[in-house]
Amino acid sequence: MSERGLQLERLAIRLAGQPLAALDRAVAPGEVLTVMGPSGSGKSTLLGAITGTLAPSFRVEGRVLVDGADVTALPTHRRRIGIMMQDDVLFPHLSVGANLAFGLDAAVRGRTRRARVEEALAEAGLAGFAERDPATLSGGQRARVALMRTLLSAPRALMLDEPFSKLDTEMRAQIRSVVFEGARRHGLPTILVTHDRADAEAAGDDRAAR
Repeated sequence: MSERGLQLERLAIRLAGQPLAALDRAVAPGEVLTVMGPSGSGKSTLLGAITGTLAPSFRVEGRVLVDGADVTALPTHRRRIGIMMQDDVLFPHLSVGANLAFGLDAAVRGRTRRARVEEALAEAGLAGFAERDPATLSGGQRARVALMRTLLSAPRALMLDEPFSKLDTEMRAQIRSVVFEGARRHGLPTILVTHDRADAEAAGDDRAAR
């Protein structure tokens, strides 16, 4: 396989000597790998190992490689792995546009910064929403803003930690499509953790891990 994409080489997580999760897979750019299992089965712990957010009490074995580079020992901010969770975590004191701008590198300034935000809003079907208060958005709109903020941070891979679980059935189907299409359009290797078979089917992944 090409070095591009995300490679998990015999990745395993233990706590107090007990195995919690393990995965040995490669995910190509634009591909979605689904990890399924009930609550408490270690799915989120696995994503924490990949993004570098686990507490020191966890023992992580194996390697995480992004585009051929070993990021296993790097701090979270240097791994450039984006994550979307159940809660969109928009900043309530910032406008929609300022929330999006938060994802941009500080070196992107002035007109270029504003243009990138406007482009992201247009891509999400939210043109003209830059000055809106996040509290005025619907659940689906908030999910779109959260996705675009993650994409603006220029991640090299994307983790999805049950980001659709709090949406109603109709909105869930719509946001699934937005997220998966966005990940593929940006060429991001993506891992989705879920307990919902419909999520895996929507992702189009026939290699689901359990």
